[in-house]
Amino acid sequence: MLDWREITKDPEAFKTALHRRGFSDSEISETIGGIQETAALRSELQKKINEVQEKRNLNSQEVAKVMRSGEKEKAEPLKQKGKELADQIDQIQEDLDKVEIKFGAHLEMMPNYPHHSVHVGKDEADNKEVHKWGEPRGFDFDPLPHDELATKFGYMDFDRAGKVSGSRFSFLMGQVAQLEHALASFMLDQHRVRGYMQVSTPYLVQEKTMYGIGQLPKFYEDVYKVEKQDMFLIPTAEVSLTSFFAGEILDAEKLPHKFMAFTPSFRSEAGSYGKDTKGLIRQHQFLKVEMVKFVKPEDSLEELEAMALDAQNILEKLKLPYRRVLLCSGDMGFCSQKTYDLEVWLPGSAYGSENKKGCYREISSCSDCGSFQSRRSGIRYKDKKEFKGTRFVHTLNGSGLAVGRTLVAVLENYQNKDGSITVPEVLKPYMSGADKILPIQL
Repeated sequence: MLDWREITKDPEAFKTALHRRGFSDSEISETIGGIQETAALRSELQKKINEVQEKRNLNSQEVAKVMRSGEKEKAEPLKQKGKELADQIDQIQEDLDKVEIKFGAHLEMMPNYPHHSVHVGKDEADNKEVHKWGEPRGFDFDPLPHDELATKFGYMDFDRAGKVSGSRFSFLMGQVAQLEHALASFMLDQHRVRGYMQVSTPYLVQEKTMYGIGQLPKFYEDVYKVEKQDMFLIPTAEVSLTSFFAGEILDAEKLPHKFMAFTPSFRSEAGSYGKDTKGLIRQHQFLKVEMVKFVKPEDSLEELEAMALDAQNILEKLKLPYRRVLLCSGDMGFCSQKTYDLEVWLPGSAYGSENKKGCYREISSCSDCGSFQSRRSGIRYKDKKEFKGTRFVHTLNGSGLAVGRTLVAVLENYQNKDGSITVPEVLKPYMSGADKILPIQL
């Protein structure tokens, strides 16, 4: 959440940020006007409460003085006045509570400011490639997309999963199921030596947790809610990991905190009808290794670069060609002030306007959220050597990696003409020493 004081103090900076995010002039004017009007009314009501409370305090002192003098009959009208003042405070407070709700509604729907190093753009077509690694493999046969490969050779069963759970689910079979867990174990081992503490998190969280992380209210349609309970299935471990310190004050000397978790993620994929309906790219349930950091503001951008390198390390050790893309202002996530996407090369798949076989697809997104999430979740830190009081930490999150999409990349890049899959060298210890994954026949 943004700081309303900064908005009212410098509305032009807020206006510029919304422009960069793609808001129209009318939307910006309406938003700023609503925030300023509500902030003014909020201040006015708070001032009234303070004034009436002061009158009530003076009245209480007068009542006490009269009672001490023994003239109790003179105290009755003063007591009646005190009751009237109390009722007046209650009424103003009720009005203030309504304004607070309206005020919060304005702020909670506003995205984070893009960092000045983020270029202006409308959508993914305006994103910029900033790094590229690896050369795509040359094939002496036509490589298949993972869904065709998996169906033809028995590695996955989408039809039976549909019978059990509906669309956008899958069964992974035999060695491919083993490969999924091998990838997750490999990722966790790599991140562990790079300083991340592994955490097993809850998969169900309360509404206040979803709100604090920025998932609610904006993305209500994208998540799964447990009926008749204040519980939601996590759309990413970022939700539970970033909420670990909610409402706490951290010690600057112990920063940064670096966490990782391997969890399922659950997403309704609202609005994605017709997109990636086949295969593992866009499912309602998928596995992911998530990285989260809590850092000092001055270290924020440096830690983002390091997080992207941590994710890239996995791809390079798997020898999967990829590129790093800096997202433009219009394509960043709601909470982010700067985001890098890692896109892996898929030789058998087609994507984009050209729909040409052989494409890059997102496999990780690493974001610096600044103080946006920590303000909503109340996560501060203190540093007695540098400043008085407390400040909000900066939070970062990144996929390290999406396990299902990494599985897709391995299947497509390591496929052989006979349908077998060569096991990447670094995964052999996690695959019982197997060199190849062989077609399955039930």
